[in-house]
Amino acid sequence: MGFSGVVHVELSAKDPKAAGKFYEDLFGWKIEVDEQLDYVQFGNEQGSIGGGFVKVDENTPAGTVVPYAASDDIEASLAKAESLGATTIVPKTEIPGIGWFGIFVDPSGNRIGIYTANSME
Repeated sequence: MGFSGVVHVELSAKDPKAAGKFYEDLFGWKIEVDEQLDYVQFGNEQGSIGGGFVKVDENTPAGTVVPYAASDDIEASLAKAESLGATTIVPKTEIPGIGWFGIFVDPSGNRIGIYTANSME
């Protein structure tokens, strides 16, 4: 099981498209809306930042930030996190045509995502 650092960051937003427009105007981030997945993604020209905006709901309050670390084995990463006191809240889940992810809550209460691109499997 190997990690390669943070590869994606999700920010909560009441209106993900409006949030995307705000950051596009503020930082010049490239915004891409995936209508099929109902997901607004962002990135910059340098490739040094990338992520998405998730809709605020009862499970994702305003102000929620979830960093995603790359892993070549999500199940093993979640199991190791649990052995260290974390709680898995989203088991390994497919993102059709893109990859896989899982989310745990660390002992301090932070949500952390684990991500594997299809090309890593």
